[in-house]
Amino acid sequence: MRGTIYRDGWGIPHLRAGSALELARAQGRNAARDRAWQIEVERHRVQGSTAAFLGADAVDWDRFARQARLADTAQRCFDRLERVAPEAAAWVVSYVDGVNEGLAEGARPAPEFAAAGLAPGRWEPWTPLGVWLSTHILFAGFPAKLWREEVARRLGDGATELFATDGPGTSGSNGWLLTGDRTATGAAVIAGDPHRFVEDPGVYQQIRLACPEFDVVGLAVPGVPGIAHFGHTGGVAWAITNAMADYQDLYRERLRRTATGGVEAFGPEGWEPAAVHTETIEVAGAGPVTVEIIETERGPVIIGGPDGDGGAGGDAGGISLRYPPRVTHELGFEVLPALLRARTVADLDTALDHWAEPVNVVLAADTAGATLHRVAGHVPLRPRENRLRVVPAHDPAYAWRGRHAPMPRAGVEDGAAVMANARGLASPLGVEFAPPHREERIRELLGRSDQWSAKGMADIHTDTRLASAGPLLELLAAATGLGPGATRLRDRLLRWDRHMEADSTDATLYAAVRADVVHRLAAHPALAALTGSADPAASPAYPAMFRPWLAALPRIAYALETLLTHGPLPHADRMAAVAAAAEAVAARYPQDDAPPRPWREVHRLAPWQALPGEDPDADWPGLAGDHDCVLSTSSVPGITDRFARGPAARYVWDLARREDSLWVVPFGASGVRGEAHHRDQLPLWAEGGLAPVVMDWNKLHRTEERPEMAADPAVSAVRTPVHEQEIPGFGTVRLVPVDPAADLDVIHGWVTEERARFWGMGGASREEVLETYEFLDSLTTHHAYLAVREGVPVALFQTYEPAADPIADCYDVQPGDFGVHLLIGPGDTAEHGYTGALLSVLITYVFSDPAHLRVVVEPDVRNEKAVARMVRAGFELGPEIDKPEKRARLAFLSRATVVGA
Repeated sequence: MRGTIYRDGWGIPHLRAGSALELARAQGRNAARDRAWQIEVERHRVQGSTAAFLGADAVDWDRFARQARLADTAQRCFDRLERVAPEAAAWVVSYVDGVNEGLAEGARPAPEFAAAGLAPGRWEPWTPLGVWLSTHILFAGFPAKLWREEVARRLGDGATELFATDGPGTSGSNGWLLTGDRTATGAAVIAGDPHRFVEDPGVYQQIRLACPEFDVVGLAVPGVPGIAHFGHTGGVAWAITNAMADYQDLYRERLRRTATGGVEAFGPEGWEPAAVHTETIEVAGAGPVTVEIIETERGPVIIGGPDGDGGAGGDAGGISLRYPPRVTHELGFEVLPALLRARTVADLDTALDHWAEPVNVVLAADTAGATLHRVAGHVPLRPRENRLRVVPAHDPAYAWRGRHAPMPRAGVEDGAAVMANARGLASPLGVEFAPPHREERIRELLGRSDQWSAKGMADIHTDTRLASAGPLLELLAAATGLGPGATRLRDRLLRWDRHMEADSTDATLYAAVRADVVHRLAAHPALAALTGSADPAASPAYPAMFRPWLAALPRIAYALETLLTHGPLPHADRMAAVAAAAEAVAARYPQDDAPPRPWREVHRLAPWQALPGEDPDADWPGLAGDHDCVLSTSSVPGITDRFARGPAARYVWDLARREDSLWVVPFGASGVRGEAHHRDQLPLWAEGGLAPVVMDWNKLHRTEERPEMAADPAVSAVRTPVHEQEIPGFGTVRLVPVDPAADLDVIHGWVTEERARFWGMGGASREEVLETYEFLDSLTTHHAYLAVREGVPVALFQTYEPAADPIADCYDVQPGDFGVHLLIGPGDTAEHGYTGALLSVLITYVFSDPAHLRVVVEPDVRNEKAVARMVRAGFELGPEIDKPEKRARLAFLSRATVVGA
């Protein structure tokens, strides 16, 4: 049985097949169709070949991927998987077969391929393992050891503890479990949100995988089969957070060249041969880059070499990286099918004993009431110094000696368990942990009720209390000698409730003071050895990709709470820095003359996108929250108030009724720009909402192909375009009649978006939208069309005869008048000339009928952008009119105006 794709109203894929192998194939095929560009970028990241189409900015990653031997490690891990778990290996191969089947189709509508000059390639059986490895290779934060090395060298060994907190490059999460004693249903609830860099398309894909053996919903990683981190099988549900464990080591290597052209490394037994070869990185728009790949007995050399400085103040040589999958050839992929088949906590627990990468804290519960709270993954046994610093390669004391086992676990006390990257269960395994604020706040909020429901979890997800503001505000309260403006500012902030709410101007003021304090501490003589020209990030000894871990200003910002309570700065200097910051901010915002903007206007999303320059100034939403809030939207104080890291998904797993579970992602189910479900969840995510997990197959619609592609090219042979026009530099645009049922996904997705609020259907259900367009389809005076650009629907175009429309009661209809409505879809509206090009096609079509003498439009008077757009297109403004659903502004474009042009 070939796997079948069903979708809900959000376009989320629900896959059904006759066997686990065919289901894996269907999942791969779906990933290729929905996320072709995304997963192809990931494949190239594994291989270290992204610079070939992304240009010189991608060389640093490509060099690291090759030097760290990511692709080779993935191949070795797959070879081991074939030996020890052949059924799991066959399952991965089936997924890869599906990817290769679907890539060409998935690439056709994705504009990035043409923009980057990239053709889809072929996936190998080991590619999904490489995607997983490259996604998580920086999870344990080994570059932080370079930072600690620099801090110790410049400020002394004791100073490293000042910065022992999660840094700008760390991935974290919230997660919590409530037992049945604490819920209204009597069954457990698991909820949370992974905090990662927010990527467009998103790193997590909502999906359902169903076959006779299992039926699982969860968050998959595109390019990787199964559901690893967050899932619900019906019998058991689970979630993870980053354990903040340290399981990767850096060794300082002495290296030398031999007379025969080889390389030797000085190890515990003396000089020993190292593996060495060269590879070439192709670079778009520049010459190729040659990279020497060296691997010692410790691991691949990722910094320096036999001809240069090994970094961290070392002599000529390099720094090698030792990480578990390179040593053991294990990632834990044999666990993935077992997770899908798990029915109980015991099943899940047994499977997780074989997990390797990354190291996670896991929460799980089943329908029988059992719970689980444990760490899973591979952490090597070695001295504590390995976790802290770069250690000498020649000293056998720093060798690995097995792995931690058993991994830490704990019970669920008082009906609740919380994981938020703080010190706790995984403390013996790590160095840098998040402050306790998120975990403590979640526990506090959960303690307020014993009747929690799945829907109530949104109140936890969106909490904005900022406990880490305490030390700064305490110093501000004690400051003396402040001027009038700074005194007013101080009094205002001391009255502030310490919530980083979206509409709060107090939050904006606090952030401004905090940023100023960060800069003043960075300029203090006590930290001068780390800042300015001495910033470790500026050192040529380190590759540029490690700068987020080495840059001093972000490190000071994230350690601000510690630096304001103890450390190298005298108390008087800390207070002076806070007082001076208050004076500076007060001067920036004189009373009533220049009020601060609400937090949402400065704390805006800045997502990562693979294609440089893509939507650089898109209208990304502003959110509440901050780094230490439960709603962890992480700006970098002193650098920017915008945030690139935040909830990469939110989920709620209900063990009473799986259909009461909830989820949301930052963008949407589709990774293709312009498709209906590319960014349709963004408004819901931004406001803290959650979408229902649909479990009733009767409420889903079956799609053999991508529903957004229904208009073209698949059915263009059936629905003949009424108009086709080639626009130089823009492409071919076709107008095809709307099929209300076939195009329902596209139309419902568009008209219910916040951006389409003036269309007047924001709260309409799928059934209501279908009924509306079926009625429109039955009329001879009103028509609806999809504008399709190069195979992708980009706009909804409706026409009507004014004399047969209620608008006839609002103005004097003239012979030859022809009314139109236009809704631009959620495509690349930032593209220069995008809207104008579509509008020109529509006007050309209307005036292709000589009976049409004047185009009539009636935008909502509040839609100032639409009114201005019509004026730019040559429309003459008419009077404002009152319609039952809106107050509108008439505008007219005559045939004579267009023909004269």
